[in-house]
Amino acid sequence: MRHERYRRGTTRRRTTGRRPAAARLGALAGGLAVSLFLVAACGGGDDSDAADPGTATGAPAAAGVLGPVAKAAGEPVLIGLVSDGKSSIVDQSVEFAVGKATVGYLNEHRSGIAGRPIELVTCESLADPGKTADCANSLIEQDVAAVVIGGVASQESAWTPLHEAGVPTVFYSTGTPALLNDPENTFMFADPSFGTIGLPIETAKQAGVKKVTAVVIDVPAAKGLLEASAPAAYEKAGLDFELVAIAPGTADMTPQMQQIAADGGGVFILGNDSFCISAFNGLRAVGFTGPISAIAQCITDATRTAVPGDMLEGISVSATAPLGTDNPSTQLYNAVAATYGKDIDTSKIAGINTFMAVAGLQVAVEDLTGDITPATVIAAIKAMPAKELPAAGGLQFQCGGKAIPASPAACVSGGLITKLDGKGQPTTYEVGGS
Repeated sequence: MRHERYRRGTTRRRTTGRRPAAARLGALAGGLAVSLFLVAACGGGDDSDAADPGTATGAPAAAGVLGPVAKAAGEPVLIGLVSDGKSSIVDQSVEFAVGKATVGYLNEHRSGIAGRPIELVTCESLADPGKTADCANSLIEQDVAAVVIGGVASQESAWTPLHEAGVPTVFYSTGTPALLNDPENTFMFADPSFGTIGLPIETAKQAGVKKVTAVVIDVPAAKGLLEASAPAAYEKAGLDFELVAIAPGTADMTPQMQQIAADGGGVFILGNDSFCISAFNGLRAVGFTGPISAIAQCITDATRTAVPGDMLEGISVSATAPLGTDNPSTQLYNAVAATYGKDIDTSKIAGINTFMAVAGLQVAVEDLTGDITPATVIAAIKAMPAKELPAAGGLQFQCGGKAIPASPAACVSGGLITKLDGKGQPTTYEVGGS
């Protein structure tokens, strides 16, 4: 477990008052695999070769993109950042680099928080539940005003101590019910179900079809996600819904796709890239011409090689950020990375998600005045009006249970949709489902 502090152009003054650390959590080995899958399914994973290609080159001039200088001054405000960093199973280290760069930008161009500079306190959890809990407890002991949880496999291990201590906790994305249902001090800057439910519904509506068949890899985490929530959502949207679960490793899905094509409607694909390749090629083999949508993790370089371009063209995928195209969101992110970071790979979705979470926290509390404590930060976030989420392609966010009443921690309703071109690359992004 590694702890680091980062600030730009400030001196640290000691603060007083400590809250007792919460009890440490035991290992959650069984939940680790499920958590990793759900994060990927909801678009929060680090899929650098998914439908977000291309490292930025030649970042725009900072003068026109970063905005006027508005430096923070005074005693720093401690904000925590927990990430798995680089472990034996995942490399999320870009989150630390982006977190530091984002703080540099916010302190010099956005007046920090309430005019005071942000000091980032980082902790590397290494995809270990025990280390993740230790990170949370350490940040509590250091009196941070809020914590951003990045790419962490054991999200609940970090969340539980912070929740019990009353520390506001920001996630970019989560599929964990306990977190989504918390109305007290948990805030999530993505629609938890848009990529798996909202996207195919939106695609079907745009195409004018009345039914969607979800072709899903037959594993509990994937199938259970749709079985629990999709039927009611489709019924509310006035659409018929069918779930077809297919075993992992099925190379030829032509028989299943023949029946799906005969039934008509749209198709949604949920699985890893090898599963999606078989599904796409099966649909092509039977001459399917209806609307197709898929999670972004379906579209990798392997997919672009194995599936002909005429099949990929027009497929709709959801996105957590408008990467892969030149737009105001990527221009801002690239300028921050180039100005305040060093050799940041801006193609990684985990990086821009971290920027959105840290910068989004600052936007959520930008009207805060007076004392900055966990309690006042929570109150400010819950009272915020609807605002644009930084680098989110036009998505709006509003916390306090206003975005999705059934998931009070969620601050965003809807997501981004792009259609692929003939090379399997994103085209333009539009806001959908909000």
